[in-house]
Amino acid sequence: MENYEETLAKVREMFKNDKFATENGIVIDEIGEDYAVCSVKLTDKHRNAMGGVMGGVHCTLADFAFAVASNWQHMDTVALSTDIAFMSAVKGDTLIAVAKLAKDGYTVNCYHITITDNLGTAVAFAKTVGYHNKRKSGK
Repeated sequence: MENYEETLAKVREMFKNDKFATENGIVIDEIGEDYAVCSVKLTDKHRNAMGGVMGGVHCTLADFAFAVASNWQHMDTVALSTDIAFMSAVKGDTLIAVAKLAKDGYTVNCYHITITDNLGTAVAFAKTVGYHNKRKSGK
């Protein structure tokens, strides 16, 4: 039986081809049942013209956390819609997204994603509605 670290390594390998996220520094930190934590260490390439963190970084981080949480056990879910609310400017040097399943229907699910910085600042909240084919995955 495989341990958690081996499973996490396999999940990281599975998502390494998500080039937009991974080439922008987003990593998978933790996985669990219908759950994932992903983060990104911020650099100058993540900044907008005013020096703040570009909103697209938050969106990409939330989308990747959703993808990992909803697919690491069965690759069968795609996002239908995502709403994001920006709550505060980033104060730290790392963003962390926690994606948790809120509702799992027959073909539609909903995940809540909380984005904080490494100082604990609540930066953004997102909700993603996804479509999954339970017949295909056997969930």
